[in-house]
Amino acid sequence: MTKSRMTVAEAAAVLAADCVAPEMMELLAADPRAAVARLLTRRRRRLEALAAEERRLEELYGYERAHYEQGRWLVAGVDEAGRGPLAGPVVVGAVILPPSCRLTGLDDSKKLTATEREALYARIKERALAVSYVAVGVEDIDRVNIYQATVQGMYAAVAALALAPEAVLVDAVPLRFLSVPHQPIIGGDALSASIAAASIIAKVERDRIMTELDGRYPGYGFARHKGYCTPEHLAALGRLGPCAAHRRSFAPVRREGSLFAED
Repeated sequence: MTKSRMTVAEAAAVLAADCVAPEMMELLAADPRAAVARLLTRRRRRLEALAAEERRLEELYGYERAHYEQGRWLVAGVDEAGRGPLAGPVVVGAVILPPSCRLTGLDDSKKLTATEREALYARIKERALAVSYVAVGVEDIDRVNIYQATVQGMYAAVAALALAPEAVLVDAVPLRFLSVPHQPIIGGDALSASIAAASIIAKVERDRIMTELDGRYPGYGFARHKGYCTPEHLAALGRLGPCAAHRRSFAPVRREGSLFAED
């Protein structure tokens, strides 16, 4: 049996490369050392995982591909972050990705860790044809309700894109007054690459806003719970009362009385 003259470390370096010559793979496959066999198994699993990710990403472009096939290349995805919290704005993101763009790990922002979101946020900003976000503040949320504030933010985010989209994909919310083809997709942030990218932009921008509000209004824990209705947040509301960052129209805030701290 032919034996490799490489050390295990050298074999590991070879197998870590994206491409390995067939002759080299044959040589390593014939190596009797258990350590080399484990390296080959690890490489095979890595390549299988990469292939699975490529297939997932290709499926994630299904809605966009339908527009590309009709000659509409500027497809915007739109999504929001922060409809449910008791405090802070609702933030809407809009993103137009290049048809050839495949961002490994791209997914619904809720399925990602904060570190993964930040990394993808940077890659989206680098690779996207256009990115925008709009923050709709608590005053507007309380004035028109959270749903209408979200809809207004979505129209504004689309209008703020540096390139006018030829089609728009939206997570769940219909935008009937757009003049281009548009489609609300239930669970779209897990089904469309453009919407997933928009969800990441919206989530990262909103988290940054809530961290800033944590410094302006200490004691509520905004940087940790991002304004959501957690036990920590409810306890702080009971202890401190609402502040200017709270949504006065939301029942858990309204129950704490009408004394709001000044901004």
